[in-house]
Amino acid sequence: MLKRDLIEKTTENLDGYLKKDLSRAVDIIIEAMTESLDRGNRVEIRGFGSFSVRKRQARQTKNPKTGQVMDIPPRKTVHFAMSKSLKQALIDKK
Repeated sequence: MLKRDLIEKTTENLDGYLKKDLSRAVDIIIEAMTESLDRGNRVEIRGFGSFSVRKRQARQTKNPKTGQVMDIPPRKTVHFAMSKSLKQALIDKK
């Protein structure tokens, strides 16, 4: 699902709102989540899951083609953990 699909689905379910207003609402939600993760906070959406920031250590790796050793600097990544209800819903769909 793309962002535009999310906006389209929201527009279908909420009569009386303009598409541009709902698009702005989605943008505000994404901005708030991004800012929270940037500060190192956890973002939890009940019934869906939670997003958190994890720090990865610096490491060395070898390019399999050339054999050259490369240094990979430390970095932050976003981790998603799904809620139990989402996990169960996905299992039940099988």
